[in-house]
Amino acid sequence: MSSVRQPVVAGMFYPQDPEILKRDILNYLGSAENLEPAPKAIIAPHAGYIYSAPVAASVYNRLRTWHDRISRVILLGPSHRIGFSGLALSSADYFATPLGYVTIDHSMDAALAQLPQVAVQDQAHSMEHSLEVHLPFLQTILDEFLLIPMVVGDASPEEVAQVLELLWGGDETLIVVSSDLSHYQDYLSARHLDQATAEAIETLRYEDIHYDDACGRNPIRGLLYYARAHRLHIQAVDVRNSGDTQGDKSRVVGYGAFVLG
Repeated sequence: MSSVRQPVVAGMFYPQDPEILKRDILNYLGSAENLEPAPKAIIAPHAGYIYSAPVAASVYNRLRTWHDRISRVILLGPSHRIGFSGLALSSADYFATPLGYVTIDHSMDAALAQLPQVAVQDQAHSMEHSLEVHLPFLQTILDEFLLIPMVVGDASPEEVAQVLELLWGGDETLIVVSSDLSHYQDYLSARHLDQATAEAIETLRYEDIHYDDACGRNPIRGLLYYARAHRLHIQAVDVRNSGDTQGDKSRVVGYGAFVLG
C-alpha cells in the first residue's frame, strides 16, 4: 500500500487553498521570461512565504528554461524538530501539498544504504517544514519530476558531499539546499552577518559557516565541499532579510538565494 506524507505546514508557511497558493507563487515568480542559464544546484530559504518567498523566487525563476528537462530533484534541508546523526530518507511514496502529490524516487535507496550516514528516519520528516516549503515552487516551475528528500542532521561536509557525489547526475537532476541565514538579529547586524555568510558561500569556504550563520549550515557546507572538490562556482542572486520583505527591523531572519552553474 502506498504511503503519503501529508502537509504539515497548516497554513503557517504557505496558503492551504491551492488556487491562492498557485496565484501567490506565480506572483512571486513574476511574468518576465528568465534568460539566465539554468543552475545545477540552488540554495534557497524556507521561512513563511510572506517573508522568504520573494528571495526564493529569484532562483526558482532561473529554472523556467529547463522546466521540461529537470526530472529529478534532490532536496536537502535541516532538521528543526529532532536531533540525529547523518541524513534521513523517507519511506513515503508521495509527499502531499495543496498542489497535489509529489512522487518519491526510491531507485537509489539501495545505493544510499551503503553509506553509513544515510538511513530511513520517518520521524525526521514527520513535522519538518524545511523541505516541504520548496515543493509548491517545484510543482509550479517543473513539468514532471521525482523527488529524493533528505533531512540533514549532524553530518560533516564530507558525509553530505558523499551523498551528492552519488546523486549528482546530469542535466536531468537538480540539487536544492534549503536554508535560512541569521536568526533574530536586528536589521543592520543581520545584514552584516548575512553578507559575510554570502561571501563564504561564494568563495566555497565551508569551514567559515558556523552554527549561528545558517540553520541549513550542514547541507550548505556539504554542497560547498563538493563544489570546491570539483572546481565549481556559486553565485549569490539575492541576500535580504525579513526586515526587507515585511518591515519589522527589530528582530529579523536572513535569507539568501544562490546558484551553482
